[in-house]
Order: sequence, then C-alpha cells, then structure tokens
Amino acid sequence: MEIFLDFVQAGAIGNFTWGNFGMLIVGCIFLYLGIAKDYEPLLLVPIGFGILVGNIPLASGMQIGIYEEGSVLSILYQGVTQGWYPPLIFLGIGAMTDFSCMLANPKLILLGAAAQAGIFLTFIGAVLLGFEYHEAAAIGIIGGADGPTAIFLSSKLAPELLGAIAVSAYSYMALVPVIQPPIIKLLTSKKERLIKMKPSKPVSKRLRILFPIIAFLITAFIAPGSLNLLGFLFFGNLLKESMVTERLAATARTAFIDIITILLGLTVGASTDASRFLTPESIKIFILGSLAFGVATAAGVIFAKIMNVFLKNKINPIIGAAGVSAVPDSARVCQMVGAQEDPNNFLIMHAMAPNVAGVIGSAIGAGVLLAAFG
Repeated sequence: MEIFLDFVQAGAIGNFTWGNFGMLIVGCIFLYLGIAKDYEPLLLVPIGFGILVGNIPLASGMQIGIYEEGSVLSILYQGVTQGWYPPLIFLGIGAMTDFSCMLANPKLILLGAAAQAGIFLTFIGAVLLGFEYHEAAAIGIIGGADGPTAIFLSSKLAPELLGAIAVSAYSYMALVPVIQPPIIKLLTSKKERLIKMKPSKPVSKRLRILFPIIAFLITAFIAPGSLNLLGFLFFGNLLKESMVTERLAATARTAFIDIITILLGLTVGASTDASRFLTPESIKIFILGSLAFGVATAAGVIFAKIMNVFLKNKINPIIGAAGVSAVPDSARVCQMVGAQEDPNNFLIMHAMAPNVAGVIGSAIGAGVLLAAFG
C-alpha cells in the first residue's frame, strides 16, 4: 500500500491542479484550431501538443519536466531560453523569401515600417501597466507579429516572461485571418478596397544577389542588436538568390526549418506549466498582445491611406495590413479581403512587399530595444 501511495503521489493524479486542467483545455483548443480550422497548423499543432506535455504534473526530482535540469525537454528548451532557435528559423525564412516584390516597389517598405508602431505603443502600454522597462520591451515586440523575434528578445531581456510572450505572439500570428479583416474593413471604404495596383516591374538577378549583402550591412550598422536575426535572414536569402548554393538553400527552407519549428513549438508549449504560466502578468501580456496586433494592423492601413494623398498611382490600403511580419499569412489575408470586393483584383504580390519589409522592421526594432534595455 505504501508503494502504491508513493506511486500515486509522484504521478499526475497526486499533483494535478485545476490550473493544469485549464491549460490542458487550452492545448486542446490550439490543436482544434490548427487541425480543424487550419489556423497556422505548423505552429499551433506543435505548441498545442506541447501544452499537453507541459501540464501533466509530476513530482519534482524525476528529471522529466522541462524546468528540471538535465531532462530531455530541458535540454531542448535551451534553444529557446538561450535564443538560438530564432536565428535558425530566420535562416530558413531567408531561404524561402523572395524580396523582389519589395525591390520592385521600394515605397511599400514604408508600410512595413509603419506597422512597427505596434511595438513601441505596446511598450508604452506595458510600462503603464507596471512592467519594468526591460520586460515592457520584450512584451512590446509582440506588436511585430513575429514569433521568433519575440522569443529572441524575451530570452535576452525577460526570460521569466518568455513562455507567456511566446505563446501570445504565436497565438495572434495564427489568428491573423480572424483579427485583421474586421480592422481592414473598418478603416477602408469600398472604393479604396477596389483600387487596382499596376503590376510590379521585374527585378534583375544582380540586384537580387546584391540586396541581402547591402541590406545586411546597412541594418547591422543601424541596429547591431539584430545581428543574429538579420545575419541569418540575409544569409539564407543569399543562398537562394546566388543560384550556386541551391542544395543549401533547399535544405534551409525545407527539412532544416521544419526540424527547428517542431522543437521550438513543442518546447514553447511545454513551458506553459500552469504553476508558472497562469499569473496576472500572463493575462496582461495576452491583453497587450491583442492590442499590439490590432494597432500594428491599423497603423499599416492608415499609413497607406496617408501615402495615397501624395501619390499619383494609388496604393490599395488593404496591403498596409501586411506590414506586420506574419509571413505570408498577412499577405494572404489582404488577397482574401480584396477578392471579396473584386475577384479579379490580385493583391498578394503587392502585399508581400510590406510583409517581408515587416520581417526586417521587427528585427531592427528588436535590435534597438535590446541595445536600449539589454
């Protein structure tokens, strides 16, 4: 009987709490959204299952949990806590990203920059809610709608908030098709949504090769704190565009990024143990995250409308919403909203320009915040 009682006490039944039950429900919701609704399944399925793994309570000392030194989960989680999964993700993103849409119409870069207003307004909101400056900086990056960047910055500035920030950032990235359309429609008229943009001009091979080199040097000097993220991003893009390292580029954008995504998603989910995750701070972070994403979307749309005052060839303001760096989901949402008004209006390639510019902008924003508060 003593052996049986010790077994029960050390297992899930003896350590189960209502918080664990609530988090298991959250994990199942993530799995439902990823599988049944197809909301960013490559992110939500690993994170959702990770939440289930992280909320099976165990007695301490069993060397199994993610917060127990030496356990398998703890070792894998070091890629999150020490910030080396995000640059590897950026390597794969660079190898699959075509910057020619942005190079063909450089003025659309401004939309990607405008959407980063969500980062700095969220930073101010976090400070007003009582967070320290370094914590507020880590929370603010959620406004960039870039999960790897959010993980990278929070691992450096506020590791104690990493789980809540990471789950919040990826949750809102996955909910792009739900969050953005109402904001776009609220801020634009039917006439504006019907604007057709001229096809982009082709970009030479030489410019596509030179871009990652020149862009890296410029951005690295502006924000040295973003060196790891942008260095890997532009290196991956150079592998793609040079055409002499296609094997490396193909590996980076397929198997390599898939492996890192699996490890990152599963361990981020497993870090949401109820005893550490269900706190007032986490609730504040989720509220700030939703506001950040809304502000970033609105800022991009509004800035596109402002640009149209001065432009002869008008921009469809819908594509301003793609300035958040949720690639390529935001661009797809822009296409979807535009097609609802006119099925023959193809906006996705135009929207990809502020979308990829937003990736660069959020990384630069992270570098600035790291330099200021690191």
